[in-house]
Amino acid sequence: MAGRTNTPGQSVSRRLLTVLDCFDVAHPVLTLTEVATRSGLPISTARRLIGELREWGGLERLDDGRYRIGMRLWTIGTLAPQQRGLREAALPYMHDLFQATQENLQLTVLEGMQALCIEKISSTKAVPTRTEVGGRLPLHATGVGKVFLAFSGNDLLRSVVEAGLARMTPHTITQPGRLAATLEEVRKTGVAYSYEEMTLGAVSVAAPILGLDGRVRAALGIVAHSRAAVDRLAPAVRTAALGIARWAG
Repeated sequence: MAGRTNTPGQSVSRRLLTVLDCFDVAHPVLTLTEVATRSGLPISTARRLIGELREWGGLERLDDGRYRIGMRLWTIGTLAPQQRGLREAALPYMHDLFQATQENLQLTVLEGMQALCIEKISSTKAVPTRTEVGGRLPLHATGVGKVFLAFSGNDLLRSVVEAGLARMTPHTITQPGRLAATLEEVRKTGVAYSYEEMTLGAVSVAAPILGLDGRVRAALGIVAHSRAAVDRLAPAVRTAALGIARWAG
């Protein structure tokens, strides 16, 4: 659970960060009690820290008394160079790709042992997905995740395997040897697929966005209905990823 701590002697700044860490994609709005529970802080301490964050603009209080992240933090977040540069380079290509396919698009970066979604384009006509901007995806069960595993070196794959390959659906690859063979194919073709491995009824295809040094900076993916012929979408995804890489530098 995010931000849980009862560590004595924490600094004020650390406790403020602990309060902010309570909020995530699954918990965008919280009550005072929920913040205290998730952070492990006393109610009185949580109330005081929330007040300081509200005064600074880091949190906002809704009419029903609950709290959410404030515009001050959103403004600061947009300054992150990796996210800003990638998004600016990627959005024109993503819009073109969306017009051509009318399918969900995801732009992700690697964060720890997960893929972090930093931009998304979707349609009500496309297959429903659980991914939101700021959401995280498992590496072994998604197209974008397999891109990172294939192009990030053996250490990352080893860490993911040691942490356990969780079975998300009956189709999830949970055998290390089979996953390694799949990643070898990704390296050969430059595209990665997920066939209902993350969500039943959804398939995906993704391609790497490489930096000038040849390292993977991000992954661009399409998520479609399981009936879609994702192999036909692969060339378009790969072309868009190459275009983004040229502009992102």
